[in-house]
Amino acid sequence: MELIFEKSRPGRTAGSIPTCDVPEVHLEQVIDKSLLRQDVDLPEVAEVDLIRHYTTLSRRNFGVDVGFYPLGSCTMKYNPKINEDLAKLPGFTALHPYVPVEFSQGSLELMYELRKYLSEIFGMADFTLQPAAGAHGELTGIMMIKKYFEAGGNHRHQILIPDAAHGTNPASGALCGFQTITVRSNAEGGVDIDHLQELMTGDVAGLMLTNPNTLGLFERSIEKIAGIVHDQGGLLYCDGANANAFMGKTRPGDLGFDVIQLNLHKTFSTPHGCGGPGSGPVGVSQKLMDYLPIPQIVKNQGDYEWCEDYPNSIGRVRSFYGNFNVMVKAYTYIRSLGPDGLKKTSEVAVLNANYIKEKLKLHYDLAYDRTCMHECVFSGKRQVRESGVHTSDIAKRLLDYGYHPPTIYFPMIVPEAIMIEPTETESLETMDSFCDVMIAIAREARENPEQVKSAPLTTPVRRLDEVRAAREPDVCWKG
Repeated sequence: MELIFEKSRPGRTAGSIPTCDVPEVHLEQVIDKSLLRQDVDLPEVAEVDLIRHYTTLSRRNFGVDVGFYPLGSCTMKYNPKINEDLAKLPGFTALHPYVPVEFSQGSLELMYELRKYLSEIFGMADFTLQPAAGAHGELTGIMMIKKYFEAGGNHRHQILIPDAAHGTNPASGALCGFQTITVRSNAEGGVDIDHLQELMTGDVAGLMLTNPNTLGLFERSIEKIAGIVHDQGGLLYCDGANANAFMGKTRPGDLGFDVIQLNLHKTFSTPHGCGGPGSGPVGVSQKLMDYLPIPQIVKNQGDYEWCEDYPNSIGRVRSFYGNFNVMVKAYTYIRSLGPDGLKKTSEVAVLNANYIKEKLKLHYDLAYDRTCMHECVFSGKRQVRESGVHTSDIAKRLLDYGYHPPTIYFPMIVPEAIMIEPTETESLETMDSFCDVMIAIAREARENPEQVKSAPLTTPVRRLDEVRAAREPDVCWKG
């Protein structure tokens, strides 16, 4: 495919500018010419060629509107377009974030109600909507935990993190000055209770527990875990990135969690990827409400307004008040589905993951053979052992069949990991087709391993030097 610069022909243009009907002004009278770039070598193409070029490029991209996107741990569900329609209403898009409150009552009401909805759904005393995404929400939650102990004159220095947690958890703890200590998993893929009891001392601020964890497994001993942490005066943090597995079914606040961060762009259906857009609200129990970020939205005699009168707050963690556009989509999603719809969403997500697990477990090693939640984790060890085909080869071969690969090599405690998350939005036919392809690739790995090792065979770009591509990306065209 030609680059847009290679399509360029001198004198061609994608638009026509009418003849100027105002007096001519010499450029140097209105602007310093030294500020102008004289070497902007823009391509010269006709409008039809411009449109065709970028439309063709867009067809090379892959997204959830194009096909199945089983990216484990990322919850790449289909996004209802009504959410987009409401988010682009002029009353929202034309409103400046710093407009006086008397002109922004509708937006303030939406955020206020969204906080209340999230608090009810997840059993927390209150939420902040400020954090920009999940990892930012983690950081906000740990900042509140730190402030909680400091306010009580109890300076703790450690955070416990299971080995099946999300990879950003240790970074969030370390950024807040905590020493992060790993808790082992047991034979069932849950927290090793004996190891937790050994590590849980009076110097531990809390346990950051991803539940369900990155193995796609719900923590069976959650009440016992909460008791161990709380008995030592610690706090229990829930990484809620996997909330699509229990939304509407189980409330973390009822299980003993003191903090939870969510990913609105995952669980509550907002298109995401390539760094955004995101939103990572954080919910807290009663004991942490004083430390929520400011400003907060309060209701005063029927009107909504900003309030910063919270002396123990950790302060502001985001410009403006977070990613409002994402909040509108999440609000729409909640109002569209209602309590029963949210519950069914999780039920179908779990059903779909277990369906794929059962169909593929004869062809790929299953990391833990027990009922999973929203995602299932396989291992490519069998393929490596039998024919030298690695998980990365399987992922690249999927591209030839038109599927986006699942998450691979994560969680790291599973060798050659293949993490598949179908979400609730995929049909039985789609999952059957995907499973058929995965089974076909397993057969190819036995019968024609070189074909799998050389995949992808049909994509515009074949195998890259992945290490070099990450360190020396070539993204600029030079004529």
